[in-house]
Amino acid sequence: MFAVAAKGMDPADPLGCLYAGAWPEPEPAPDWTTVTVRAAALNMHDVWTLRGVAPPGRRLPVVLGSDAAGVDEDGNEVVVHSVIGDPSAGGGDETLDPRRTVLGEEYDGTFAQRVAVPRVNLVPKPPSLSFEEAACLPGAWLTAYRMLFERACLRPGGTVLVQGAGGGVATALIALGSAAGHRMWVTGRTEERRARALELGADAVFPAGARLPERVDAVMETVGEATWAHSLRSARPGGRIVVSGATTGAMPPADLTHIFFRQLTVVGSTLGTRGQLRELSRFCTDHRLTPVVDRVLPLTRAREGFQSLLDGRVFGKVVFTPPS
Repeated sequence: MFAVAAKGMDPADPLGCLYAGAWPEPEPAPDWTTVTVRAAALNMHDVWTLRGVAPPGRRLPVVLGSDAAGVDEDGNEVVVHSVIGDPSAGGGDETLDPRRTVLGEEYDGTFAQRVAVPRVNLVPKPPSLSFEEAACLPGAWLTAYRMLFERACLRPGGTVLVQGAGGGVATALIALGSAAGHRMWVTGRTEERRARALELGADAVFPAGARLPERVDAVMETVGEATWAHSLRSARPGGRIVVSGATTGAMPPADLTHIFFRQLTVVGSTLGTRGQLRELSRFCTDHRLTPVVDRVLPLTRAREGFQSLLDGRVFGKVVFTPPS
């Protein structure tokens, strides 16, 4: 079958480690199954792999990709939950299992014609979404769902600041938060991105680093060093900063005086559970939400998609479609 894989890691030339070509067919373990991939979404996680930012247990070479929608062996249209872990080891949450992994790390990922996954990781695809749209749910959209509805501890009508309009998680946060009735404020580095955030449902938009009219109940932080100081200044006393990424760097000054003096809570968040993926699917159906897809490319043009993400030319998600 055809697949796109990481054959090595190089922080200076990540795309030089990208392989596209023939790959062995998956061989499912007991209680696993094979899914024919119809669409797979690109994440920064795939870029980090090529750059060498790797957790313990990652193997090389490995098929990249963690998010997918496709058809299972029984002909059912499904979404693939990417987290492979034991819920009992994490107190009922597989993302807290200390040995958990995601597709594209210890196991081959979704940038292939077929992928092997645990049977329990299959969730019915929302009928209202195309395969390309549904492929965005297990990563960016599930991350956003958990940030908003579990980790932020928001009251109805709370004010939320989303840092960095345009990314997959940011666009999902805007749409989900608006549908839930929260007041969504968004920063963006360009006028075009801020305008598109308004189209998605943002209540107000601001240039990156701008002083806000008032402090917010929660800040959704995926950018990292470039926005961290602004996030600290923007949260109200007793407010929360929910962190799920650090695309511009992971070591900003902590500025502990802001945190303890105004009693801020800084909370980490990573992906979500299978149950939350099911909840997200129902939420999208009930509220008629559609993930923002920047472009759909055949998997044979994966390098083009990776380059667009590296260049910062993406609003929403890049999605690949494997050859049939």
